[in-house]
Amino acid sequence: MNLVRAELERLSARRFVQLMVVLLVLAFGITAATTLAGSHRPTATELAEAQRQAAEERRNLEVIHEQCLARERGVLPPEQADQYYPPNCSEVDPALRERLPVAADYLVGVFTFATEARPLLYFLIAFLVLFGFLVGASYIGADLNSGGVVNLLLWRPRRMTVLSAKLGTLLGGVLALSLVASVVYLGAFWFIGQAAGQPGHLDEEFWRSLGTLWGRGLVLVLLATALGFAIATLGRHTSAALGAVAAYLVVWELGARLVFEILEVARPDQLMLSSHLAAWLTGRAEFWDNQACAGVFDGSCDGFYALTWAPALVVLVTLTAALTAAAFALFRRRDLI
Repeated sequence: MNLVRAELERLSARRFVQLMVVLLVLAFGITAATTLAGSHRPTATELAEAQRQAAEERRNLEVIHEQCLARERGVLPPEQADQYYPPNCSEVDPALRERLPVAADYLVGVFTFATEARPLLYFLIAFLVLFGFLVGASYIGADLNSGGVVNLLLWRPRRMTVLSAKLGTLLGGVLALSLVASVVYLGAFWFIGQAAGQPGHLDEEFWRSLGTLWGRGLVLVLLATALGFAIATLGRHTSAALGAVAAYLVVWELGARLVFEILEVARPDQLMLSSHLAAWLTGRAEFWDNQACAGVFDGSCDGFYALTWAPALVVLVTLTAALTAAAFALFRRRDLI
């Protein structure tokens, strides 16, 4: 416990960590202040007009679907024959849409919590992932580069215990901060929706969906934190983690993707880490395979394929676990002086 307490004090005392927390507060504060300044409570007239527009748009979607079905049955009136309809009418079926038009879509200058909560949560997750990766890399990287780990080993001469305590303390600290930031951040925007906008339709399905996204985001934050810690341990410097990420983005996400397109490789997106990140956060991510419909011109080919959350999680956890295990194995044998 003394080792964990000492690591918590070292973590909270780091200027970089304090700077990142300040930036976190500033980013959230500016976002909340901007939202509050640009929102107002809708009047009864605005609500009525927005509801009318939403209902009209839903009716238009139903009409288009009915006309598409009439085209399939061969009973479409001639005056509607020049309109484009997809080969598969399920593509325009309102019942199969992920989301139908609602009144909030037609309210100008009104913050609706139910509509904006998911985009705001994505922003929070992105910032916390960046926060966790940078703090994780700098926390161990600075100690390895400055000799702080050597001084710590003089007090507690057990390498695996020291490194495990550092990683556990780091993950616990980032998780605690993420929990507090999430509650304060979403709570602030919920209050804005109540006081200077409208809450929207906050049913059980909404909270379940938002909670699922939040849980997935926290897992991603912890994985990013451990990943930054592991890469910096392998490279003995904070810059090693930053360089590794930059090299991956340039060489693989950009360079390899371009090469795959030139070579006409099938389903290249499934080889990209960004695709698995999207699949994990959203639960399911669809991509287009250019090679699946090569030579098919009648529109009957479906070139879409999907990545789901379970395989994506396996990829992310395997990568993080492998790098963390390598970091511990190298740290155990490495000359730290």
